[in-house]
Amino acid sequence: MAAVIVAPGGGHSLLSIDHEGYDVAKFLSGHGIAAFVLKYRLAKDKGSTYTVDGDEMNDMRRAIRTVKARAAEWGVDPERVGVMGFSAGGELAVKAALVYDPGNPSAADPIDRQSSKLAFEALMYPGGLSPEIIAKVTKDMAPGFLLCGADDRENIAQQLPLLFVAMRKAGVSAELHEYAGVGHGFGLRLSQRGGVAEWPDVFVQWMDAKGFLRGK
Repeated sequence: MAAVIVAPGGGHSLLSIDHEGYDVAKFLSGHGIAAFVLKYRLAKDKGSTYTVDGDEMNDMRRAIRTVKARAAEWGVDPERVGVMGFSAGGELAVKAALVYDPGNPSAADPIDRQSSKLAFEALMYPGGLSPEIIAKVTKDMAPGFLLCGADDRENIAQQLPLLFVAMRKAGVSAELHEYAGVGHGFGLRLSQRGGVAEWPDVFVQWMDAKGFLRGK
């Protein structure tokens, strides 16, 4: 089966681990998708000595490698491992999609032998988007599902469509959803109403359309 590593948001100072983590994982598992919630180190927590591009990204890439390394044990197809990142977690997701490595075949740790390349990424109102990030898009980036609210802050609501355009120009398959009247941090909540309440089903439909639910 396909697997999704879910990275909650929280501004790198906390983890919004319910509506952007556990609840999402429960929904995905209920639709035949293995889900793993990532508890990454927090670079902006009080007194933290961690960094986003160092420790947090190491946690993200370690999670990708771990799921691949234990794929047989967990019933996962290692060629169908992706990430879904919300807000700060979305920043980690897009960076993981843009910068990856094939792993170290001579590493003593079998996890480190695995590639950190993703099969797909779901970028849910990702933070950290900038022209510099968008400029890194190449044809080798994995297919992406992009989603945000139109009333989110400008560096998300206006930058995410630019990332979509860059991906399409590079020849990368991508789908963008921007919901009118919706702000930041909505995640998955039972209280949601309107079109945005349907995003989890839309994501599963996208995965099915891309062949990630069926495998080879």
